[in-house]
Amino acid sequence: MHIEALRDYVLSLNDVEEVTPFGPDTLVYKVDGKIFFLMGLENDPVQFNVKCDPDLAVELREQYPQSVLPGYHMNKKHWNTIVVDGVLSTLQLKECIEHSYRLVAKKRK
Repeated sequence: MHIEALRDYVLSLNDVEEVTPFGPDTLVYKVDGKIFFLMGLENDPVQFNVKCDPDLAVELREQYPQSVLPGYHMNKKHWNTIVVDGVLSTLQLKECIEHSYRLVAKKRK
């Protein structure tokens, strides 16, 4: 997936807001005012951070050690950095994004 496809997919989720609080080179996506997805525009290959259930985070890191890393500049227990290097399929990338979205959006009242 390219940056544009990732951005389009994230924005297709309900009530998502795109902001740039860390500068123009980092896209941040929120639902209900809470971050669930971050993506730097300067990374090659493309990388993004997503929130993740701690047990699943460890499982994914063990299964894909080169492509799923502890969250860069994030709480390593709850965030993963996903490297878009072709190891994870488009479906798996979308599942990681949806999982993060659901973790944050489920806290809605």
